Amino acid sequence: MTVSVTKYSDMKKKAGKILIALFLFILPATALYAQMPDQIIIGLSSGNAKTLAAYFNDNVELVILNREDVCSQAQAEQILKDFFAKNKPNQFRVIHQGGKEDARYAIGSLETDKETFRVYFLLKNKDNKPLIHQLRIEKE
Repeated sequence: MTVSVTKYSDMKKKAGKILIALFLFILPATALYAQMPDQIIIGLSSGNAKTLAAYFNDNVELVILNREDVCSQAQAEQILKDFFAKNKPNQFRVIHQGGKEDARYAIGSLETDKETFRVYFLLKNKDNKPLIHQLRIEKE
């Protein structure tokens, strides 16, 4: 009898350790994903430059294909609007994201009616709001 009670106790301890490990690894990852504003993902998926522009910093480093510039919010919105008019998005998915609380980045894949693009963006907090400071769209 003591052998089976000991095995049960060991199994309980191992299961507890596994649950703790899962919480330590899954919850931080979930919190990180939750910090990426949904509206940015929606804006990229739908090709809505206005939605994205709401998350632009006052000046944005914008790199779209071979065009690179530091733009105002309004200029960046117009450039993106033109890009989306020529490349109608079908789907955007985040491939990887990381960073710290005050600065985060994401890398994604934007599938359009013509081709697929790699998208990189850098977010930094300003007045507790995440703003896009850099946005890159390159051919995949």
